[in-house]
Amino acid sequence: MIEGSAGTGGAPVPAAVMAVSSWVLVVLSVVAFVGADPGIDSNQLFFLVDVVGAAVYGTVGGVVLARRVHPVPILLGLTAIGVGVAALSYSYSQLALVRPGLPGVGVLEPLQNTAWIPGTLSLFLIVPWLIRDHPLGPIAKAGVAAGIGATAWYFWSRTFTDIPPIWVLLPVLVVGVLASADCGWRWRHGPQTERVGLGWMCLGTGLMTAAYIPLALPASLPGLWVLNPLVHLAVQAFYPVAILVCVLRQRMWGLNLAVSRATVAGTLTVLLLVLYVVVATLVSALLPAGESVGAQVVAAGVVAVAVQPARLWLQRRVHHLVYGEGADPARAVRTLGRRFGSAESPEELLAELAAGVGVALRLESVSIRRGSGVAAVWGHATGPAESVKLVHRGAVFGTMIVTAPPGETLGSRTRRSLTELSAVVTAGLVVMQSADDLREARRQLASVRLEERQMIRRELHDGLGPSLAGIRLGLQGARNLLTSDPDSAAALIDSLQAELDHQVEGVRQLSRSMFPPVLDELGLLPALQELAETHSRSGFTLHIRADPPAGLGTQTSAAAYGIIVEAVTNARRHSGADGCRVDATLGQDPGVGDVLEVMIRDDGCGFDPTGGAGVGTRSMRERARELGGTLDIESGSPTGTVVTARLPLSPL
Repeated sequence: MIEGSAGTGGAPVPAAVMAVSSWVLVVLSVVAFVGADPGIDSNQLFFLVDVVGAAVYGTVGGVVLARRVHPVPILLGLTAIGVGVAALSYSYSQLALVRPGLPGVGVLEPLQNTAWIPGTLSLFLIVPWLIRDHPLGPIAKAGVAAGIGATAWYFWSRTFTDIPPIWVLLPVLVVGVLASADCGWRWRHGPQTERVGLGWMCLGTGLMTAAYIPLALPASLPGLWVLNPLVHLAVQAFYPVAILVCVLRQRMWGLNLAVSRATVAGTLTVLLLVLYVVVATLVSALLPAGESVGAQVVAAGVVAVAVQPARLWLQRRVHHLVYGEGADPARAVRTLGRRFGSAESPEELLAELAAGVGVALRLESVSIRRGSGVAAVWGHATGPAESVKLVHRGAVFGTMIVTAPPGETLGSRTRRSLTELSAVVTAGLVVMQSADDLREARRQLASVRLEERQMIRRELHDGLGPSLAGIRLGLQGARNLLTSDPDSAAALIDSLQAELDHQVEGVRQLSRSMFPPVLDELGLLPALQELAETHSRSGFTLHIRADPPAGLGTQTSAAAYGIIVEAVTNARRHSGADGCRVDATLGQDPGVGDVLEVMIRDDGCGFDPTGGAGVGTRSMRERARELGGTLDIESGSPTGTVVTARLPLSPL
């Protein structure tokens, strides 16, 4: 059940002696009991309680004491020895009835009613006050003193007096309730680091206290002889688990142990099955057997049908306590889905998903990493971590790193649940990455738009602006010449008119390069043909081979046209060639599907890949990126430059 290395400050030898002694008492008691073969009554059931207590508390106390000397494991060991002696005393006394003359019967027989008292009562009257990782305060010291007093009172009054049971038990019940209430208060209001597991301790202390209530009831009540020991048996199986969970999950007293979740779940489930078998056997024994074996079988079947739903319910609760919502991956996914819908930002979404995984699977910490950075963190990691890769479209998109609560290790069920929940976490990581990409795209779009505005301003400021200013001065000169030299004024006006026509054509060209009307009205191919005609008038030849698919969207057409205009402009200005080739055809991209493949190729001087990208180059890349496409600029073979853009037909 427990794995780990020994801590410092332990007492391995006394711990081993204590654990071995407990198990020796258990073995001797069982051997004597089998030899005696007594009938079934409350004494035999209490014998079973003592045997279970000796085995469990001896093991738990020995493991803890071997790593740390503390009053709690010492009390656990004393409890194991005490109940073991009580079990041996009863079984040996029963064996003496069938084998008279056994030695030491007179010494051992009284111990079956007294040896178990100090240790068993100290478990829930003293130990809860000691379960803390700092010096005892006044309230805890008072609680320990009250627990010692109530234990001593019960031992003395039950052993040496005839006081009514209610007065014998009253101090025990009062102190037990106070100890349980103290655990509950510290669980809710105590230091955050000491709250882990105190809920279990509060429940265990309350159950141990409640288990003594039937001792104050009249023994003549029907079924009490069965109910009383069975309640003690169930509580004795649960209480050491509560102590272990509380101590180990807080790593109290410097302990560094690991409890396998699968082992805990399996052990608790086995205990439930044993309890089920015991109950079924006892109830079947109480039913009249009659003379028919079939009647006994029917009676056993009725018991099985009656008890089975309770066993299944308890088993589900055990798995939920151990694994959280990870016991039901569908439920855990629904929980994460609710967190998915409640987040107001991608960062909050990922933080909610990390918290959801941690809470659903009862983990200590969850960290979601993307690349070399941490995208979200929940909890604080103190133990060894395990990682789960977050895969999206066949590629590792990130990593989820988790740690189990202190004193626990991840079982196979939890690992399977992590793998199943990783798909939801991956979706959150994709959403966050998409949001980052969107913000980056908006930033780049704003930057490109600013550069385009600066370019338009530069064109207006350096071209159209000075030209209009010159035309204005020319018109003023022509006005001055109208009366003195009409012929010169007319010639000047003709020159100004030509310059004005040139500037008008420049404005039209700028407008067409941004989004020509023919592109919107007739489509990409006519727009490219018009572009070729425009450039041919200035001596730059475009060879167009375009076969765009029918129904090409406006966004894709505008992006393709803008890229072609920029690439052709660059080729005309920088390549030194007298023309270039433009292809626009349907293509395929493995990751996208159908794309419009645009290629602009010239035979010029090529380009310098080490040079900085200009406004035109950045504009082309941004146009492609806006649609989820790509753009590559390469040297031609053997010379020139090749610009290739692949644009999805449906923007991503």
